[in-house]
Amino acid sequence: MASQVLELPPVMSRKVAAVVGACVADAAAQPLHWIYRKSLMESLTANKEEIEFRVPSANPFYRLETGRNSSYGDQAYVMLKSLVDSNGLNVSHLKGAIYTFFGPDSEYENAENGAYRVGKEDKINVKKTLPILGPWRSNSMREFLKNVLANKEPPGSANDDQIDCAIRIIPLVALYAGHRDMLKKVEEGIRILQESDMAVASGLAAARVLEQFILHGNPDNPLQKTVDDLSSLANTNPQELDKAVAGQIRQVIRVASTPHEVAVDKYFKNN
Repeated sequence: MASQVLELPPVMSRKVAAVVGACVADAAAQPLHWIYRKSLMESLTANKEEIEFRVPSANPFYRLETGRNSSYGDQAYVMLKSLVDSNGLNVSHLKGAIYTFFGPDSEYENAENGAYRVGKEDKINVKKTLPILGPWRSNSMREFLKNVLANKEPPGSANDDQIDCAIRIIPLVALYAGHRDMLKKVEEGIRILQESDMAVASGLAAARVLEQFILHGNPDNPLQKTVDDLSSLANTNPQELDKAVAGQIRQVIRVASTPHEVAVDKYFKNN
């Protein structure tokens, strides 16, 4: 497959790389996913040259075979398959595909997972009933399923602003990169599961960054260009929280030379 990708035109090759790279990276990180106790993560990774695809899994919330995708990767897969099946974004088709893949008749159905509440549970001292054996259904997904069953429109979670928004849009950005309506399509894709203003604004910022890499390969100052776009009067898809997101990206730019583990502790919320 790698040789076939290299034979594609450069932009198409980067589109494929964006999707495949995200799926592989998600699977590689899955065994160390959601370890919020810093001392535990340090002990698991100390003196290790390679921490990808760890065996056995040390995930404190759920356990899957190493090599499988997390719920983030599964969301991207469902998005990709729906885009292929529908020859583009079809919100109704995608909504049904998500419900089928993650719904009550899927392997994602788990009572312990269903009882977990983000913000009310201690992420450091994880409950003794965890990890579950099987995939973990995210908060936005639980809200989506509840809303679909209640025939509520739109079905997306009004409050969830977690990073799902930036992962499942990767196939969307790959498909629509360079198109005038790319941001509109991405927003529609985000809102199916997340109606939160922060999720939408953050996901659209991530889409802007990724589009630059897909179209230009190694763009100059992609973060600054994203800030400029978010702050511009010519912004083609403005959101109320664009200025706040631009401010966060500026902070990232300012500390870009600081090692990640230092920057997170010192400058950003460690969550």
